[in-house]
Amino acid sequence: MVGGFVRQALDRFFVARAGAAVLLPALAGWAGETLAAERERWLLWLPVGVGLGTAIYFTLTHEPPLWLGLAAMALALALVFAGLRRRPAFVLVGLALGAIGLGFTGAKFRTLSVDAPVLAARTGPAMVSGQVVKVEPKPGGPRITLADVAVRRLDADETPRRVRIRLRDSQGPVAPGDWISIAAILMPPPAPSAPGAFDFPRHAFFKGLGAVGFAVGRVKHAEAPEGKGQGSFALWLTTLRQRIYARITQSLGGTAGAVAAALMTGERGAIPEEVMEAMRASGLAHLLAISGLHIGLVAGVLFFAIRGLLAALEPIALRFAIKKWAAFGALLGAFAYLLVTGATVPTQRAFLMAALVLSAIMLDRTAISMRLVAWAALIVLLISPESLLGASFQMSFAAVIALVAGYEAARVPFGRWRAKGGWWRLVLVYLLGVGLTTVIAGTATAPFVIFHFNRFAAFGLAANLLAVPVTALWIMPWATVAYILMPLGLEGVGLAPMGWGIEAVIAIAREVAGWPGSVTLVPAMPVSGIALVAAGGLWLCLWQRRWRVFGVLAIAAGLATVRVLRREGTYDRLFEVGRQLRSTLQRLLDEAEIPAQVIGEAPLFDVFFTEGEISDYRSTRQADEQRASRFNTLLRERGILKGSIKFYISTAHDAADIEHTVQAFASAVDALKG
Repeated sequence: MVGGFVRQALDRFFVARAGAAVLLPALAGWAGETLAAERERWLLWLPVGVGLGTAIYFTLTHEPPLWLGLAAMALALALVFAGLRRRPAFVLVGLALGAIGLGFTGAKFRTLSVDAPVLAARTGPAMVSGQVVKVEPKPGGPRITLADVAVRRLDADETPRRVRIRLRDSQGPVAPGDWISIAAILMPPPAPSAPGAFDFPRHAFFKGLGAVGFAVGRVKHAEAPEGKGQGSFALWLTTLRQRIYARITQSLGGTAGAVAAALMTGERGAIPEEVMEAMRASGLAHLLAISGLHIGLVAGVLFFAIRGLLAALEPIALRFAIKKWAAFGALLGAFAYLLVTGATVPTQRAFLMAALVLSAIMLDRTAISMRLVAWAALIVLLISPESLLGASFQMSFAAVIALVAGYEAARVPFGRWRAKGGWWRLVLVYLLGVGLTTVIAGTATAPFVIFHFNRFAAFGLAANLLAVPVTALWIMPWATVAYILMPLGLEGVGLAPMGWGIEAVIAIAREVAGWPGSVTLVPAMPVSGIALVAAGGLWLCLWQRRWRVFGVLAIAAGLATVRVLRREGTYDRLFEVGRQLRSTLQRLLDEAEIPAQVIGEAPLFDVFFTEGEISDYRSTRQADEQRASRFNTLLRERGILKGSIKFYISTAHDAADIEHTVQAFASAVDALKG
């Protein structure tokens, strides 16, 4: 019945006229039969439709009215009702339109819910007062976020609700919950450095940040305004996170302490940049972002620990379903870990997956399936639709969808081989699992890495084969021990061995990053290209019949769009502009007698303040990082947005941009010399 329904719908949809080519009815019939056979997978496309509606909303150049999304949903409902009797094609179209309309409307409601004033122009120095709601440790001084903001000489309806200010350590201590006032210079969130680059204003808008800036005076603590409470649950949680962070760094200290604090609180600001770069270059940066690996390990350690403890208590083990008790305890622990680490998008996705798996155990259902991934994606998209546009959402869901699809296909042969027995098989299965996971996840996320970061870690497989077992079998179990013992003041018992594992992972990262050719720089594909890759990947992974292979064609078409950048003259111009800027910067530094070397390819280079030779990654660590940071700050003050690493030359930069950059170089070098 279902097959006939779908076949009829597709026949009417694709074959509108009598006398059409014979091939079309045959294809429609085949597609109908295949689609009907895949009916258990239809639900998996619901979050895809919602995501498409969200993407349509964010690609519009003007803010759409609310009624547009609601009208689409109403039309979808009408189509479904109309098609139930005589026009089954309307049902398919209506369901698809309804999902798209839901995503569009959800994105619009999310925008309305966070709408707040954004600073129109640079302001200050001016006195800024408010309550500290977040403190992010950074080298040289923390970065704080203020809520309930008041800015002198700024009307209340023009004042942002939240601002983010960078402090120096010498400007005074602050803690979440403090009411302070400080002289600061505030600016609107800076625009993207190039078309298609990270859109910080959009990111700041949905974070509620209306301005960013830096302090120019000392912190002055004040009493809370009348009628303003000292806290909320979110503030209490932030304070708890800071206390845990302080306990970890005091007990462990150094780079290992900074990494341990990142894994246990989500605060990565204190990790040295050279360690972060080594992790990126070796393909291990994902180990520092709280995601499915970490949530799964914490939940797993708690599940087996609780179950083992209860199993040792014979009266309880014989009378109660201790497996379900262990699942509930692991769920509570995973939720606590989610809150403590800041509930980022990958952490939300990972927790939702873990929660659904543990709930399935408690309800005696299949624990892991693609449906769990679909529900997790749907919840994230409805709660935080803007996350669809971020690398975090795209990469985390690309990895988990590909992994579930891959293990759906490999589960039977792996199970048969493992069932033959032998301890060595268990070890080999684990190593093969780590390798297969790395290959699948790396392949699935590679197009998104290229799109967002223009780089590819060539030896990521080797690094992950060494580092992931250390993280899974040593670091995270000891992190769980440290959590449990922290209320007793004994967290050092878990942190010390955890630090040994962290040092081993950092050593692996540095070693692999130092190999020649560890990082390959590649051109980014256009938006149309990454959209084709995403569509093809979803078609390949969500379906199970042979027609899934058509997804490979879409992926290939998406990857082929990189050829757009190979049009005649494109790279010649990029390299010409890059050589001009690189040689100009080196000349200015030499004339100012500042020891520095400008290193890299013409369109992608950086400056290292050192007299020594720069020949590989290790030699870059000899450079003066404080001077480099000062130089980057001077450039930003002159309108050139440069991060902590590398200048990126874009085809969007015209002659006026290049001239502005040269003038900024000259002014910044003069200021650096003085």
